[in-house]
Amino acid sequence: MTTARPTRADYVHWEQVTTRWADIDVYGHMNNARYFEIIDTVVNNHLAEATGTDIRALDAIGVVAEVGCRYFAEVGYPEPVDVGVVVDRVGRSSVVYRVGLFQGEGDHAAAEGHFVHVYVDNTDPGRPVTPLPDLVRTAVEPLLRAGDGPG
Repeated sequence: MTTARPTRADYVHWEQVTTRWADIDVYGHMNNARYFEIIDTVVNNHLAEATGTDIRALDAIGVVAEVGCRYFAEVGYPEPVDVGVVVDRVGRSSVVYRVGLFQGEGDHAAAEGHFVHVYVDNTDPGRPVTPLPDLVRTAVEPLLRAGDGPG
């Protein structure tokens, strides 16, 4: 994970989401749990679209092994949020994503999350699947930054 505040140029795939009144806490900030919901939703939307299938029904499914978020500026209601996704690493049984949240016209992220999926057998969730299923690898490798190769 980089330490500098990310910009729009750091991401490959884009989706837009909207905030809801219920997302905002009593201090006028978006609740931290909502950031993780957005990150999870956008990553899984990409996987479903890129694979063309119900990802919940695959022989191997991605379970969240790690998630975190750095906050730089407030995200509020009712503005839309541009969400950028990039893959930092494609491993033998895992994928590491970075997800940037942007609000307004600015070039700098309001927040950046990292998200790790480990692929496990859908019938035995305690067992990681190696190698990463081809269908998943094909869906995530285009999200690697130019010049980055599979891990």
